[in-house]
Amino acid sequence: MIWIPITIAAAALQVARNAAQRSVMGGAGPWGATLVRFLFGLPFATLFAAVAWLLTPGAQAHPTAWFWLACALGAGAQMAATAAQLVAMHRSTFALGTAMQQSGLPFALVWGALLFGDHISALMWTGGLIASAGLAALTWPRGDVVMRRGAALAGLGSGALFALSANCFRQASLTLDPAHAVVSAFVTVMVVQAIQTVVLTSFLAVRNPAALTAVVAVWRQSLGAGFCGAAASGLWFTAMALSPVGPVRAVGVIEMPIAALAGRRLFAERLTRLQIFAGLITAAGVIMAAVG
Repeated sequence: MIWIPITIAAAALQVARNAAQRSVMGGAGPWGATLVRFLFGLPFATLFAAVAWLLTPGAQAHPTAWFWLACALGAGAQMAATAAQLVAMHRSTFALGTAMQQSGLPFALVWGALLFGDHISALMWTGGLIASAGLAALTWPRGDVVMRRGAALAGLGSGALFALSANCFRQASLTLDPAHAVVSAFVTVMVVQAIQTVVLTSFLAVRNPAALTAVVAVWRQSLGAGFCGAAASGLWFTAMALSPVGPVRAVGVIEMPIAALAGRRLFAERLTRLQIFAGLITAAGVIMAAVG
């Protein structure tokens, strides 16, 4: 069950990364802010992979064709998911944007079971559905909460794409070196972020050079986002190499209360009593999915 504290640490680092990305989105736009995660995370991902490799006796890499395909598919899905999540945050609030991303929980269970043959128990399914219902109640706009056009669609889309990418990354890590989950996870992160950096930098150089300029201009904030993103991804990949994606995503919902606290502290955002109650329901579902 070591994957549970690993997942909690990954969720906390992911909230820190999201906050840093949101702060640079104004000038760079969603794709520029997405590039921040990969471009400035790649040096840290490379360092983490090198350290993990040196500290893991007997580690062996098996970069098969399926490894490269899984990395490429996951990288593309994650880029689109990150941009969609940032749009959802920009059109609603930081906490609600993060919570809508958690729609990836039921998608993770479905993708894992249907596409990759993961065994999902009845208790996991039940917990995932309860957690999803709690998240739906939590993210429903109320009162003076801002929810501009397209926010919900962007949030749900990010959840589905994040779930698909997570399952691809799990398959890549298991293929590379199934006997050494940590080193396999961090090497996979390095490969994925290298792919994402090259693709997205090339895209912006052609379609939106101003976004690249804006990214470079905020390099100090971007370094923090890169470090937190690379560390969070390494821990997520490690947890998913040790457990199917569905339960990992369920425990990862702890990101929601962390994001709510961050939103209150950094962006003066508030949650209603009903949203807090929905959060407790979600927590119950998370526990069921984790122990299932």
